[in-house]
Amino acid sequence: MKILKRSLLLLFTILLLIVFYNYPKLNILAGYSSKMTGSSVFLAERDLVFTDSTDTNFSPINLASNSINEEKKTAQSSAFGLLKRTSKYREGFGNVLLVDGFELDDNMKKPIRSKPDNIAEFPYGNAEPKDTVFANIDYDKLNSTVNGMFNTINKTRAVLVIYKDKIVAEKYDTGFDKNSKLLGWSMTKSITSTLFGVLQCKGQMNVYDKAPFEEWKNDDRKNITIHNLLQMNSGLEWNEDYNSISDVTKMLFLTEDVTKIQLGKQLIGKPNEAWNYSSGTTNLLSGILRKQFATHQEYLNFWYSSLIDRIGMNSMTVETDMVGNYVGSSYAWATARDWAKFGLLYLHNGNWNGDSLFDKDWVKYATTPTPTSDGWYGAQIWLNAGGRYSDVPKNMFSFNGYQGQNVFILPDQDLVVVRLGLTKNADVNDFLSGVLNSFK
Repeated sequence: MKILKRSLLLLFTILLLIVFYNYPKLNILAGYSSKMTGSSVFLAERDLVFTDSTDTNFSPINLASNSINEEKKTAQSSAFGLLKRTSKYREGFGNVLLVDGFELDDNMKKPIRSKPDNIAEFPYGNAEPKDTVFANIDYDKLNSTVNGMFNTINKTRAVLVIYKDKIVAEKYDTGFDKNSKLLGWSMTKSITSTLFGVLQCKGQMNVYDKAPFEEWKNDDRKNITIHNLLQMNSGLEWNEDYNSISDVTKMLFLTEDVTKIQLGKQLIGKPNEAWNYSSGTTNLLSGILRKQFATHQEYLNFWYSSLIDRIGMNSMTVETDMVGNYVGSSYAWATARDWAKFGLLYLHNGNWNGDSLFDKDWVKYATTPTPTSDGWYGAQIWLNAGGRYSDVPKNMFSFNGYQGQNVFILPDQDLVVVRLGLTKNADVNDFLSGVLNSFK
């Protein structure tokens, strides 16, 4: 009997230690699940059953149990009943994950949006485009390449191929269609960067200026420029690990103001000599954008009036943190067609049907390789300058996000290719070379 009691006590002690060690991870697990559940249900307008089977149906996130409150627009996720996290949806701001004790400002006015153009054809409006057949495309080859992306390994949700502004291939997974809003994850970084391009080309900003932070004025961080931040080349400390309690998971799932966490980091390298991928840096850039405006409302409106709605990405919502700053690193949702419009804007060097948002010089700047990135990264835009994709032109560049969100721009071929999914398993080189080989 004593042996049994001692064994049970030992087992109980071991279980307590396991819970104590993993409790912070449960916080992230439940937080991720609550955030994604609320965004999927209330922003993307998918039901909870479908969300559980798609957006949160991967390990270890599928270990959490989820529920929603339609009246309060909240989503709650529980990690084994030990820890619960709640998120709340607000029209115009998206879904925000809450931390205990924080009260959202219900008086904050939502961003002002433009009305969609449902008369003009895609891409310059939202009406259905007329069918266009190009003699130089082998459609059987193209469709075979596209269809090959949809299997249980690749877990692709949407593929869109646009040639000379015309949709030449479009396919969606079961349960998704042209109206489905999909999370771009780090493709949002390219949205944030582009806003700097808009200001730069208006003469309202010089990206080579020093970063405007009083907190850095008395140490070597005072030498960091906005340019260094755009290129992820500031030398600041940052840990971008999504599989542990790291800087990025703390920022996305435990922080009230995402623009501040990178601000407190110290230098571990020299500006312009130490490339380090950092979502914290992008949210720091979101904070710099906020500094350009006298009021928070102007900042909120700017993202839509100067870029998103200006090119008709009317389905897009960029979600905010708890205090109302855009999470410019990660949280833009839009349809595949609207993500494609963003790619077309860069394909056309910032000109949108006669409206110039930025110019060719900005595209050249944004796609110039960052020192020490091996030709892989520009100004919040991914590159193929180093030839990582051997069968794809070196001047191809792309907006990329977690789990394989991609908008590929191929300037010489007049192509934009969108792929949105749930894994990075798809072979980008094979996919893009297959698309290219469909052209005669």
